[in-house]
Amino acid sequence: MSNHGGERREARGGYLALLTLGALGVVYGDIGTSPLYAFRESLSSAYGIVVDRANVLGVVSLIFWSLIVVITVKYLVFVMRADDHGEGGILALTSLITPRDPDRRSRRWKLILVGLFGTALLYGDGMITPSISVLSAVEGLEIVAPDLQPFVIPVAILILVALFTIQRRGTATVGSVFGPVMILWFGTLATLGILQILREPSVLAAVDPRFAVSFFTRNAGRAFLALGSVFLVVTGAEALYADMGHFGRRPIRLGWLTVVLPGLMLNYFGQGALLLAQPEAIESPFYLMAPASVRIPLVVLATAATVIASQALISGVFSLTMQAIQLGYLPRLRVDHTSEREFGQVYVGAANWSLMVACVGLVLGFGSSSNLAAAYGVAVTTTMVITTVLFYSLTRTRWRWSRAKAMALAAAFLVVDLAFFGANILKVPAGGWFPLVVGVGVFTVMTTWRRGRAIVRAKLSRGRLAAADFVAQLADRDIVRVPGTGVFMFASAGATPPTLLENLRFNHVLHETVVLLTVVYEQRPRVLPAERYDVVDLGEGFFQLVLHFGYMDEPDVPQALAALVSPGLGFDPLDTAYFLGRETLIVVKEGEMAPWREHLFAFLSRNVSPAARYFRLPPDRVIEIGALLEI
Repeated sequence: MSNHGGERREARGGYLALLTLGALGVVYGDIGTSPLYAFRESLSSAYGIVVDRANVLGVVSLIFWSLIVVITVKYLVFVMRADDHGEGGILALTSLITPRDPDRRSRRWKLILVGLFGTALLYGDGMITPSISVLSAVEGLEIVAPDLQPFVIPVAILILVALFTIQRRGTATVGSVFGPVMILWFGTLATLGILQILREPSVLAAVDPRFAVSFFTRNAGRAFLALGSVFLVVTGAEALYADMGHFGRRPIRLGWLTVVLPGLMLNYFGQGALLLAQPEAIESPFYLMAPASVRIPLVVLATAATVIASQALISGVFSLTMQAIQLGYLPRLRVDHTSEREFGQVYVGAANWSLMVACVGLVLGFGSSSNLAAAYGVAVTTTMVITTVLFYSLTRTRWRWSRAKAMALAAAFLVVDLAFFGANILKVPAGGWFPLVVGVGVFTVMTTWRRGRAIVRAKLSRGRLAAADFVAQLADRDIVRVPGTGVFMFASAGATPPTLLENLRFNHVLHETVVLLTVVYEQRPRVLPAERYDVVDLGEGFFQLVLHFGYMDEPDVPQALAALVSPGLGFDPLDTAYFLGRETLIVVKEGEMAPWREHLFAFLSRNVSPAARYFRLPPDRVIEIGALLEI
């Protein structure tokens, strides 16, 4: 279901319905399970807010207008128009505002770093979302049978471990059931809500925004604290944007307007109606909406929905990791594609097991979804603010909007974003520090790796002989040429690879055909086959070849070489050898980075996935040549 070019697909009819069903199962899992805990937390006794008619209607009104303004208007109408060749998400948005010209890029480096920090924060969100979603669903056991309370945490951990264990199989095998389950889930949300609204139809008055305003005037500072929990209803907003490349704008918008928004609204209004009649139901308004006879099936359905919500975000972290690797912000990690048809379905083992350990630790450490809610929201609100700032830059630089027009829209969004941000930042002492620490840690790794690789490239390129000059010198030397093709991979196009010089120095031979190969990652999701190759015939059987990949492309070098059509250059897989360099880094006192960053970079370098595996090179055709390098 990958979208390789924005809205060019123009899905219609049955295909549009199929894409919309898929979007319901992947995109809306996070936001669709918020009714389990969002309303309850918004009127939590910790805020000192009385569960009376005015306050209930005020919270319902806040939830209603949050969904309209943040999801419908900001993301679906405006932000989703900012696609990078069909791909969305904050990393794609950062790529859109990154100039190709190095001079202009250096002038905008602060904004690029802000976008990178927003990306890093999503990893913290990726740890909390599965934890709070699964735990809040399993807590329904306490409502069904209070004696089951001791089993809540063990069952939640068991589900999380099982969820991460099956990730290697990929979502392709179970993806077909995600949509139907979410259709059943949203239908259940709507049905439960309608039943309560029919008993207390006066709750519909909360559509009037004056109830939201009155909630703030009556409760002052307490209402501002509660706003941090109201935000839980829109925590899946970034997922809408990030998953745009899988389905396209139209299916996501159609799913929201026809299924998700009605289901959520009816359920939130239904919870409000229940509390108007039974204020004591604030203990668990979602489960208490349902008759006692159906609560066990409801717990099972809610658990299935939260697993799907968790799956969607876990898959998003995998895709984000792959994009960051392609753009040079993370070291090479093994990325396994789990579907032959859907490129976006990937598995990153290192990210998977790290997320699992973090999620289990969060469940054990916080103990309940209410405690986790205190940590949830800080990372997402920060990312939303950053998205608005980057979107403003995009409207000015790419879309050429006037300053007044761009500023007016950004200011309107920032009023809402900063209100949510301010309310959530107060959660930092109660657990909100966790996603911030994760974000800072990931950001540090990203910037250290990027800077370290730039230093290594500069040192490797220093004093190197130009490839054209090297080839020119061969005419005066009597060098034995052996049959076959030698592919020497080097990051600097136009320079002679050190591995070529070392191979010639020790073995005194060259292949009949020598290819100097450089892989370049463009700051766009995908590169068309016609734009993938730059070939220069250097003479004497030497060719300079540059392969261009997008950050969502799979860097399969043998496959790309097999598809290459160029005069005088062909590849026989059984007659091609690949030469790679392997640097052993030595940290010195007078390095170009802080000592702790140099040691971090050296550690990361020692644990990268081998280049041969990353570029899908056949193991029996690879020759590695080592070198010592001081940093």
